[in-house]
Amino acid sequence: MVFTFDLKDKVVIITGGYGYLGKAIVTSLLLHNAKVFVLGRDRKKYEAAFLKKNKLDENLNFQFCDVSDAKSIESAFQKIFEKESKIDVLINNAFYSKGQSPEHMNDEEWNFGIDGTLTSLFKCIRSIIPYFKQATKGKIINVSSMYGLVAPNFEIYEEYPSYLNPPHYGAAKAGVIQLTKYYASYLGKYDVQVNSVTPGPFPSVNVQKAEGFINALKKNTLLDRIGKPEDLAGAFIYLASDASNFMTGQNMIIDGGWTSK
Repeated sequence: MVFTFDLKDKVVIITGGYGYLGKAIVTSLLLHNAKVFVLGRDRKKYEAAFLKKNKLDENLNFQFCDVSDAKSIESAFQKIFEKESKIDVLINNAFYSKGQSPEHMNDEEWNFGIDGTLTSLFKCIRSIIPYFKQATKGKIINVSSMYGLVAPNFEIYEEYPSYLNPPHYGAAKAGVIQLTKYYASYLGKYDVQVNSVTPGPFPSVNVQKAEGFINALKKNTLLDRIGKPEDLAGAFIYLASDASNFMTGQNMIIDGGWTSK
């Protein structure tokens, strides 16, 4: 038997699917024939991201979900399962945060960022487990960050303090990698694969307007450029497909070589 990257008949759930990187992931999933459910709170933003000539792809669906709320997550998964009779892949891409200062961040900002980056992801994993255990298969793909592996180069941010990576973000993203390994071990006996993808420098369109900052980011990669959303999407196709059935507990780093220096 030859496994391919074709996702036909796969039901894929993705949180944070209409953001800068999420949109590219969803678009690639659709190109590889997956049936995709984008979970989010704002249908208008979803439609703005994916409407083409006033139409949406027939394999694309919106499902309301607030990832900060365990009951909202459980309800969203249940509704999708009732409609499709299965769930094959969960991609945990959403996060929320506030606060930035390494010295003056208050407790509420710290807790909010940890909750939005790590705890919300845990809630999604916890809620999908019953479906994957029942099916004795499934795939969970978590999104970490290069700052879950290495500390920021603070020299880059000296002239651009508004872009400074906050301390709770990297701490939580490091936790995402550990949580990935934990649940890969815990769910392995059910033939559930749990892996993470770690993006490097993928600044948003607005951030790219700061040419000096972007040049500084480029110099920290081996490829001398920043990442484009489409550079990231292929990792998710591989991990969502049957081609990755023997891969679990791993962290795929897509960073242009940043963490290899």
